[in-house]
Amino acid sequence: MLWLVLMSISLHALAQVAGTVTQLSGPMMAKKADGKIKILSLKSDVESGDTLTTEKNTYALVKFIDNSEITLKPGTTFVVEQFAYQSEQPDGDRASFNLVKGGLRSLSGLLGKRNKEKFSLKTPVATIGIRGTYFTAEYIGAGGTIPSAPTLPKTAVPTLPPGLYTSVITGQIEVSNPSGTLNFAAGQFGYTPSASQPPILIPQNPGLQFTPPPSFATIGPVASGQSATPDKSGGVDCEVR
Repeated sequence: MLWLVLMSISLHALAQVAGTVTQLSGPMMAKKADGKIKILSLKSDVESGDTLTTEKNTYALVKFIDNSEITLKPGTTFVVEQFAYQSEQPDGDRASFNLVKGGLRSLSGLLGKRNKEKFSLKTPVATIGIRGTYFTAEYIGAGGTIPSAPTLPKTAVPTLPPGLYTSVITGQIEVSNPSGTLNFAAGQFGYTPSASQPPILIPQNPGLQFTPPPSFATIGPVASGQSATPDKSGGVDCEVR
């Protein structure tokens, strides 16, 4: 009995709270590190090791303990591999994520400002690093349709080749895989077809959409190539409509 109690305490200690769900427009589930499935709601904790899955009409915003934010698009699977932040221990910073499928919008927080090299977002074809950044990323698998435009008729939903698409609103990102590395600045769009092909710059938004409900707040326009400037506190300037 004592052994079971100690094991329970140990597992609980390993499951560190990384953030909180602060906006949610529909169902979202978390597969915990121990394999259990949990339905998340507003104010639910998100822990290191969680695999988050949004349903086809669900947008979800997770605010992490360093005040960074990640907004998940509908039909997204996203893994919080490891997240650690303590204001007095910068050497322990760690933000490792995995975008398995779907799309997201990421706004850097305190960790990204003081330890940019400790942030990584893996995808099936490349890894994204940051340089103090507000960006979007979407991975489209085989089939090439965008699962993020529920208000459009099926005939109007754009069809794109599979791969990773990125857009930078502020700051800079670095996209890398075994075939090459490329930096993208504010207003630029990128495409990485596969792990065996390097990332490339594309001249404009290929048709990606990021349209969360009006209640989801952000610091500026998303995936439009326009610039956005956060206030001194990193708070809200406007809403995406």
